[in-house]
Amino acid sequence: MVGVSLGQESDALPLDASLRELALLARTAGLEIVGYATQNLAHPDRKTFIGSGKVEEVKALASDQLADIVLFDDELNPRHQRELEKTLGEEIRVIDRTALILDIFAQHAQTREGALQVELAQYEYRLPRLTRAWTHLARQAGGGAGRSGSVGGVGLRGPGETQLEVDRREIGRRIAHLKEELEAVRAHRSRYRARRRRAKVPTVALVGYTNAGKSTLLNQLTDANVLVADQLFATLDPTTRRIDLPGGQQALVTDTVGFIQKLPTMLVAAFRATLEEIVEADLLLHVVDITHAQYQAQAEAVRETLEEIGAIQIPSVTALNKIDLLTNQETAYAAVDDFDRAVPVSARTGEGVPALLATLEQVLAESLVRVSVRIPYAQGKLINHFHEVCQVDSVEHEAEYVQLRGRAPAQFAADFDRFAVEPGSPPPATQASSLE
Repeated sequence: MVGVSLGQESDALPLDASLRELALLARTAGLEIVGYATQNLAHPDRKTFIGSGKVEEVKALASDQLADIVLFDDELNPRHQRELEKTLGEEIRVIDRTALILDIFAQHAQTREGALQVELAQYEYRLPRLTRAWTHLARQAGGGAGRSGSVGGVGLRGPGETQLEVDRREIGRRIAHLKEELEAVRAHRSRYRARRRRAKVPTVALVGYTNAGKSTLLNQLTDANVLVADQLFATLDPTTRRIDLPGGQQALVTDTVGFIQKLPTMLVAAFRATLEEIVEADLLLHVVDITHAQYQAQAEAVRETLEEIGAIQIPSVTALNKIDLLTNQETAYAAVDDFDRAVPVSARTGEGVPALLATLEQVLAESLVRVSVRIPYAQGKLINHFHEVCQVDSVEHEAEYVQLRGRAPAQFAADFDRFAVEPGSPPPATQASSLE
């Protein structure tokens, strides 16, 4: 493993903790770690990411340990990867954190949706790195006959270049096809969420750093029998189950993919359909592993990802998990004030879960904003939107508008601000709706 500490770096975890996490990722992928090297740099080397002297040191270490993979803790650009493999030798594979995470996701995707999302992310990662792969094939071909020759009347080209162009076109077509299929998945999920909203069942999305215990908590809350393993990204595909809250209200709880620092950008984009389960939720249940030495940094990494996907404004409750593993549970109770509506719990034993359910019910009730609106009939989509997202208390039809009263989740309340009215006030003038 190779880790670099950059002067301007703002990663959630310090370098040593990040390398420990990388080792867990490697073991999850089935790799054996035999050594590591680190370097402090003001900025990455343009050619090889780490300095030339450190490259030679890594090469010697890999040779001494009979290693066949050098794993970088940061994402390498295509040039870095090419130059490193050239210097380290063809017998050494160079892999970065992003490629490792993509490999783990590919191993753990169980549904068609998960497989599509992972495949898209893998192709988008590989596309700019194709030059290295096909140059290697060109060297094997020896630059002689075979695939060399005239292509479409455009003179002679090397076999690698010709094959590279073909491969890029094929991958481009595959990416377009995968995006079309995922749009269909996204549309299906959107229709499913609309049905849930019409049923007036609030939704709670489980979020948290990978291996924080989200799946264990889902099992504790709902008897879901979701796979639980002491691995990073043990579960990938979202699971939704119904729970009964103390006051008799029901809610839907969805377990989503775990977050991690340096989460690859293409994964966030590829998993848009899944991550929308978080964005559209009424409440977030943030699960924090309170036993982890860097639990605050992990929680910050989760918050940064929530902000990136546009979910930071959704009300949240924090479950400070794994208190059964603490020798002194005062650690968890002392951390309560550091988080939004935090409740110490043990997802494994059930300790603290009744208090957590009561808190979820309370926050769900508080997150509903009373809304009274008069919407012109011309704004049909907005009227439908009100019925979909609000708990409707009354409907009164007038000559030019419909008067609606109800309670809206906080993230949707602003959608109706333009038509909000006080009792006895005149109807608003008809105006264009942003939903039209």
